Amino acid sequence: MIDVRRLAVLREVARHGSFNRAAAALRITPSAVSQQISALERALGTTVVRRSTRGVELTEAGRVLASASDAITAELASAEEEIARLATARTERLTVATFTSGGQRLLPAALLRFTAEHPGVELTVLENEPEDSLPLVRSGAADLALAYHFDGPPPVRLGDRSGLTWTVLLDDPMWIVLPADHPQAGRESLALADLATERWVHGCLGVDTLMNHYAAMSGFEVRTACRGTDYVFAQSLVRAGVGISLIPQVALTADRGGLATVPLRPPGPSRFIGIVTAARRPRPLATALMAALQDTVTGLPQPA
Repeated sequence: MIDVRRLAVLREVARHGSFNRAAAALRITPSAVSQQISALERALGTTVVRRSTRGVELTEAGRVLASASDAITAELASAEEEIARLATARTERLTVATFTSGGQRLLPAALLRFTAEHPGVELTVLENEPEDSLPLVRSGAADLALAYHFDGPPPVRLGDRSGLTWTVLLDDPMWIVLPADHPQAGRESLALADLATERWVHGCLGVDTLMNHYAAMSGFEVRTACRGTDYVFAQSLVRAGVGISLIPQVALTADRGGLATVPLRPPGPSRFIGIVTAARRPRPLATALMAALQDTVTGLPQPA
């Protein structure tokens, strides 16, 4: 039987890459950390860390255990919270992480339905990009995350060791956003090559990288007017004539006065939205919010 306390020590060693830093985080001595790791290795009959002058790194067995430790720690924390709630009639809580445009466009309607069906639940919403929200779900700090990825596979894949599950929510196509008086504003669709001479306003750092890739495929170099992190801000700059932008459908503003939206023709980047939950048994409240999100996306209007 693997000692859960020793798993917790391994988890900190994996996180910090050093016995000394793991000891400081756990408020024990480096010698105690070393003893716990050695005892874990004896119990398993194999090494879990490699020691060197540069610190320590996990072996393949160590990585398997560290991944399991995250799930076990989160599961125990969830169980403790549920037991405490049962013992004290404590308020039920649900924490959801979301990226900004998903929180603006998808989450409110889902939460309205959720709170109507589950009055009294204390909700916490965390605004995070996927690279930050997925670790929150894995550790149990969030019950689920509304996340996205661009071209390629999702950040969570079947059979990986993330301890997470990706549930597809919707495809979120990219639109060209232009000033309303732009010469190309009346087109039925546009390819990136049609806009090779334009200056671009980016509303997401990830789009910057993708744009460079697809522009190179189309034979031009991107001229960047702004590298931002907010799609609403990007659209305001387009309205002001600073440049044009590539905006996911979910992030298009409701008030598009002064703007024209034109579908993007391939080849070009795409965005996909999903729900991330822990692979362990999901909480009923998390399952209920997932259902509300899935119902919400079916009624999304299409841009004019």
